Amino acid sequence: MQTAILAIGLVLVIEGLAYALAPSLIERMLEAMRQMSIEDRRMMGLVAMAIGVALVAIAFEALPH
Repeated sequence: MQTAILAIGLVLVIEGLAYALAPSLIERMLEAMRQMSIEDRRMMGLVAMAIGVALVAIAFEALPH
């Protein structure tokens, strides 16, 4: 549970930084995503999720057992 809370907190920190430091970039990225097809957005989400799962697996392997 502690790890899940830590992970969610880190995501919120990174998301918050992006919105605070580069709001116009976020707007341009959202507009670019609106131009993409639903299938392309879905594939982008699946790729991002797969990379995230791989990073979590690598992190857990690096932790002392």
